Amino acid sequence: MRAATLFRRDDLVFVGLFASMVVLAWLALSLWSGSPYGRYLDHGSWLELGRLAAICEATPGGDVIVPMALHAGAWLLMCAAMMLPTALPLLMIWRRLISGRPDRRLLMGLVIAGYLAVWGGFGLAAHLADAGLHRLVAVNAWLAHNGWVFGVVTLGVAGLFQFSRLKDLCLDGCRSPLGFAMQAWRGGASRRRAWWLGVRHGAYCLGCCWALMLLMFVVGMGSIGWMLLLAAVMAAEKNLPWGHRLTKPVGAALLVAAAFVAGAGV
Repeated sequence: MRAATLFRRDDLVFVGLFASMVVLAWLALSLWSGSPYGRYLDHGSWLELGRLAAICEATPGGDVIVPMALHAGAWLLMCAAMMLPTALPLLMIWRRLISGRPDRRLLMGLVIAGYLAVWGGFGLAAHLADAGLHRLVAVNAWLAHNGWVFGVVTLGVAGLFQFSRLKDLCLDGCRSPLGFAMQAWRGGASRRRAWWLGVRHGAYCLGCCWALMLLMFVVGMGSIGWMLLLAAVMAAEKNLPWGHRLTKPVGAALLVAAAFVAGAGV
């Protein structure tokens, strides 16, 4: 009984520390979005860096490297706030598997790092695509006056993806964290396996949530309210017993929103 009590107490401590980390990420995003530097969370003018312009000029390729670094920092904060909580069931299982190991903190950190690395890579790719679209808009007068088209496309793609087989397959994987953890637990090379556990779970999470995360490019990464709503939807889809029932209604709502934006734009 005493061992079980201590184990539950350790679980509560871990959940408390994990929740504190997530809350700090949300707080940092909130303070950032409300500060004079909140414009750096948007994607309309990455090259207008104000005081950081001198750094851009002094850095080789600074007009790409500095904006990308700013975006990477903001994106990782957003992923820590929005996506990391959805991985808590996996982390709890992994914690129990490694509880007796002296390197358990390192192994836990490697799982989290691998998970965030997947989302960080996706964020950089999305940033490059977004930068390419802005360059296209700069040389195309029609797109410059009809930016709503990108919003319609993003909403439409996100809505359609909710009805796809890939969405269902990736969600099924995310809802079965025990299989991921047990596979990583077998064999040696524990550090490498911990890293790949985070990467594999992150890949499944990316597979089911990438389209919804792209909506942040429509509403803006500084929109805390939209971020909270999207985070709640993704967490419910992945972790609640009835989460699969949300997938299709959310998709339908996104398609309706795309039609509304298209109608307003035309």
